[in-house]
Amino acid sequence: MYRTTFPKPLARRAFLFGASAFTLAGCVSTQRPVRMGTAVLAAEPQPVVPLMYAAMPDEQFPVPAVNISQVDQRFWRTEVNYPTDEKPGTLIVHTPAKYLYHVKPQGRATRYGIGVGREGFAWSGRAIVAYKRKWPRWTPPDSMVARQPELEPYSIANGGMAPGLNNPLGSRALYIHEGGRDTLYRLHGTPEAFSIGKAVSSGCIRLLNQDVIHLYEEVADGSPIVVIPDPTMSHLAVG
Repeated sequence: MYRTTFPKPLARRAFLFGASAFTLAGCVSTQRPVRMGTAVLAAEPQPVVPLMYAAMPDEQFPVPAVNISQVDQRFWRTEVNYPTDEKPGTLIVHTPAKYLYHVKPQGRATRYGIGVGREGFAWSGRAIVAYKRKWPRWTPPDSMVARQPELEPYSIANGGMAPGLNNPLGSRALYIHEGGRDTLYRLHGTPEAFSIGKAVSSGCIRLLNQDVIHLYEEVADGSPIVVIPDPTMSHLAVG
């Protein structure tokens, strides 16, 4: 019988190789397997609400913060260059662009985004802000009640709708008169942020509640107003 023997150096190398392989095998076997699970997506960051659109808890009816994700940033309230022949203090409603400008000195203006309802397309021209109201009652005109009979409980005959967050006039309203007569044209608030920058089915000129509160403080009774019509809505015009 023959016994196979290795020279001592070779035997030592073989032992070290085997030990290394064993150690390596042990390292691999203790490594945690990679699991191919469903990736967890990071929460979508919430937009930061500008201070001007923060909640207003001290109002008669506390006004919640604006959901600014529903309002294109170009319709946020801002100061702009606005050269015009109109005197400071004048309101200019640019119906086609869905902007309202409050003219300031030195070619400047405060610009507000607006939503324009059916009644907002029905009149244009020059008039004045006859008066303004905080948290107004809403009395839809008879023509609106005729189109929407469900509004009958809020008709003029029934005293209108009480003030509040659900009132279509929102937190403030400015009433427009021409030649001493009510035009039925209003600038008013709305909680429906998604409607700003759009044409909507009813109402006049709507602003975010925070914006109409700001406008209310800036505008005096008797201030002139100019309403630029939208030619694409000429079938609704009465003035």
